[in-house]
Amino acid sequence: MGNPFQDQLLKAGLVNKKQLNKAKHEKRLKRQQSKKSSSTETIDKTRQKEPAHERRNRELNRQRTEENRKREQLAQVKQLVENNRLTLDDHGEPYYFAVGNRIKKLFISEKMRDQISCGHSAIVKFDDSYEVVTATAARQIASRDQETLVVFHDVLQ
Repeated sequence: MGNPFQDQLLKAGLVNKKQLNKAKHEKRLKRQQSKKSSSTETIDKTRQKEPAHERRNRELNRQRTEENRKREQLAQVKQLVENNRLTLDDHGEPYYFAVGNRIKKLFISEKMRDQISCGHSAIVKFDDSYEVVTATAARQIASRDQETLVVFHDVLQ
């Protein structure tokens, strides 16, 4: 046999062949069951971890798409401002407007001041300066990024 202790018990007559075979069989079954239970435990643990991992991946993907969308909108706003800005008159009248708690001023012509006050033009923040754009461009900018729009007296039509 394979086990010297079992051989000694058999020779001494304390056990018979049938009892030895039964003990080997039970030992083998116990080993197989422990393998199955440990593999099912690991499978259960991985199944529990998968949803958390998938949730994390979904959240990261959502954040990436949100960042991309914001980046695209800011690029669109920049393009709208560059294409629709009106030329400022450095020798014109100062136009004062509030940005947060501060008062800013732009030098614009009298005609442009009237257009801003009537809602035909608007002032937007572009990079570190302020620009005057048309009302249609201001509405498009407002739909993409409300914070860029500084002064806009929109008249409902």
